[in-house]
Amino acid sequence: MLLERIYDEDLAQASYFIGCQRQGEAVVVDARRDINTYLELAAANGMRIVAVTETHIHADYLSGTRELAAATGADMYVSGEGGTDWQYRFEAARLHDGDTVSLGNITLKALHTPGHTPEHLSFLVTDGAFSSEPGYLLSGDFVFSGDLGRPDLLDEAAGGVDTRFEGARQIFRSLQEKFLTLPDHVQVYPGHGSGSACGKALGALPSTTVGYERLYAWWGQYLAANDEQGFVDELLDGQPDAHAYFARMKRENRQGPAVMGERAPLQELPADDVARGLAQDTLTFVDTRPHGQVHEGTVTGSVNIPAGTKTASFGAWAVDPETDSLPLVLFAADQESAQEMWDHLVRVGIDRVAGFTTTIDGLPQTTPRLIQPEELDGFDAALVLDVRNRTEHTAGHIPGSEQLSAGRVLWNLERLPDEGTIVTYCQSGVRNSVAASALRRAGYDVVELDGSYAGWSSMQARINS
Repeated sequence: MLLERIYDEDLAQASYFIGCQRQGEAVVVDARRDINTYLELAAANGMRIVAVTETHIHADYLSGTRELAAATGADMYVSGEGGTDWQYRFEAARLHDGDTVSLGNITLKALHTPGHTPEHLSFLVTDGAFSSEPGYLLSGDFVFSGDLGRPDLLDEAAGGVDTRFEGARQIFRSLQEKFLTLPDHVQVYPGHGSGSACGKALGALPSTTVGYERLYAWWGQYLAANDEQGFVDELLDGQPDAHAYFARMKRENRQGPAVMGERAPLQELPADDVARGLAQDTLTFVDTRPHGQVHEGTVTGSVNIPAGTKTASFGAWAVDPETDSLPLVLFAADQESAQEMWDHLVRVGIDRVAGFTTTIDGLPQTTPRLIQPEELDGFDAALVLDVRNRTEHTAGHIPGSEQLSAGRVLWNLERLPDEGTIVTYCQSGVRNSVAASALRRAGYDVVELDGSYAGWSSMQARINS
């Protein structure tokens, strides 16, 4: 058996390629939409992808199940659990608790493990060439290394009301009835790692075991004592902010994400065409540089989506394709860099990219306004906005500031003043630049706190020393 973990650092998301080397067939679990990595892996190992499946209706990224099936002709399998309110709305074979998918010597057995979502499945994997007993569990967003999937996303991202409490109780029962009934040696491969917003304290380890989690995970003591209420209270306490784009991912993944097909390579656009599009408001310019460079001068009306490991995350904070249909122009060093950024963006459903440019010369430019920490007290701000997470704000914040995380600002404009200047800050300035650029494009007068909270804290330490 071949088992490959394909990890996306951007979204802290893991998909899995499982292949039978004797049969030359493979299944992919929880694929992302830029599918070349799976096609290349299959070709390198002389395999055909014959099945694609996923653990649940994802909230943090757009599923590549349909995309990969369309490209390979593979059969699709999705959960049929969760009741009528949580059924997928596209054609695919339905899996229920105990159903299996087999290829060659390998069997994937579906386990219904609700709680994170009502329809959630985990997959128990048996390598029949080695043993008749299962040795691996693809746990999706049920069990992570050192943590569990959050049960409050239906409230936060899908319009639910107090579903978190029943979700937490479902996770307790799923642990009791499914996870802890497995042998301790079973290796567990989660759907996310450290940095994901699908839990509050995910470990960075790529895998764990049933026995290790039983003994050392925070929840083990509650299961051992059969303390359901204590478990529920701790699981729900301190969950991070859910990004607003999660609601869009839920809807699109349930309906069935659009199949893009083979994408033509991005082309470099002449500066005159970009300037014309900006003047006519038919393009959105994306400045992909770090915030320090953006602060020295950027394209007027652009959004800052820094290239690198968080392009998809930042892109989903700054661009809502449901309300803004303008195609993007990416500022990139070359075609390869632009293509890589586009790959990240399609993972969160930002598909419309017109091309790229390698220069901002000849384009209308502006210098974002900054304020120094020592100037803040005397500044006439309509609002000082902390765009960090709730937990960060609770741990310490600028007095008088209000909290609204960067991943939620565009979807909560009613919380912002209609007039006056908004001063924004995060911890170091990266998230702040993304949020501030999006707010400026939405018409708000925004001044960024230079150095953000770290800079302000350093000033306070100097004053108090």
